[in-house]
Amino acid sequence: MAIYLTALLAILNQVGLKGSKMLVALYAIDLGASPLAIGALVSTYAVFPLLLAVYAGRVTDRHGVRKPMMLGSLGLSAGLALPAAFPGLPALFASCALAGTASLFFQISVHNLVGSLGEGYERTRNFGTFSLAASISGLLGPLFVGFAIDHSGHLPTYVMLAAIACVPGLVLAVNAGFIPSRVRTGKEAPRGGLKELLGSPSLRRTFVTSGLIITGIDLFNFYMPIYGRSIGLSASVIGTVLGMQAAAAFAVRLWMPRLARRFGERSVLTGSLVVAGVTYFAFPSVAHPVLLGLASFVLGLGLGCGQPLSIVLTYNDSPPGRAGEALGMRLTVNKFTQIAVPLVFGSLGTAAGVLPVFWANAVLLLAGSYLSAERRRR
Repeated sequence: MAIYLTALLAILNQVGLKGSKMLVALYAIDLGASPLAIGALVSTYAVFPLLLAVYAGRVTDRHGVRKPMMLGSLGLSAGLALPAAFPGLPALFASCALAGTASLFFQISVHNLVGSLGEGYERTRNFGTFSLAASISGLLGPLFVGFAIDHSGHLPTYVMLAAIACVPGLVLAVNAGFIPSRVRTGKEAPRGGLKELLGSPSLRRTFVTSGLIITGIDLFNFYMPIYGRSIGLSASVIGTVLGMQAAAAFAVRLWMPRLARRFGERSVLTGSLVVAGVTYFAFPSVAHPVLLGLASFVLGLGLGCGQPLSIVLTYNDSPPGRAGEALGMRLTVNKFTQIAVPLVFGSLGTAAGVLPVFWANAVLLLAGSYLSAERRRR
């Protein structure tokens, strides 16, 4: 029962976060921001998490997950309320920074909690179940934001997202009996430094491929709205196209535990990167909303497996007693790519339009599939 209650809280939290990533792009476009400025906004989500991810992992290892999850939820809600209180581009940067930092503590804590609820295949199954929650939030967030913008405007939508995001924090403050006071990984040992984490070849490859997967998801969430606006799509249609990616991720994650059990986590991860990379190449050549939705669905089939599998592999390969710290290091790499890649691609988008952004990301994903396949061969 704990896995389902945890997943429910994560859905509410992630609806706020994922919805905000579409909302901030469309609101910034409405304010007249350039692709470079939007790329900077994307990067702002990751600035402080880049510095704090490993620390957040250590906090969950040593002090439990309830308080970080609670504070992360309430902090995300506060970040989403900022643009409504102080409209304008500066408030968007502050909102992205606070939302990204708060969601970091919630995310690492909840991943550490899910990983501690089982061993071996059961752990993969639990992460598969939990990943369905991420797919649901990825579907509901953009759909909600798209229709809310069309009917109420950008600022009221921020208020509604803030209200949704604060619910998990309030629940955890009142009653969190299903969460253990301290997560037990079942493999306690003396602690080492970051060098030990980075010294593991399997962890290094997982960190890199995980960063590429997250980059693929985030760039699609930010640059699909820009592309959609450039071809005249409404906010609700853009939200529907984004939601198709999450719907595909939900579908493929239903089968992910069986696929991983039959072919192995590493093989499935490699295949998912290939599918995502090829789809990114084809996406900018499509303009009809139905075809865009279909391309988004295929992209979701690829990226949908990649994210939970990278978490499972990180947890399984982590040194004894340091699962939270390893998950924090994984997010550090993720945040570095989330800072560097949007800034580079934002400059590229300013100079040459958004189409090269999709093509460049396709190259990165295919390179990640080669790296993952190399590890599998070894």
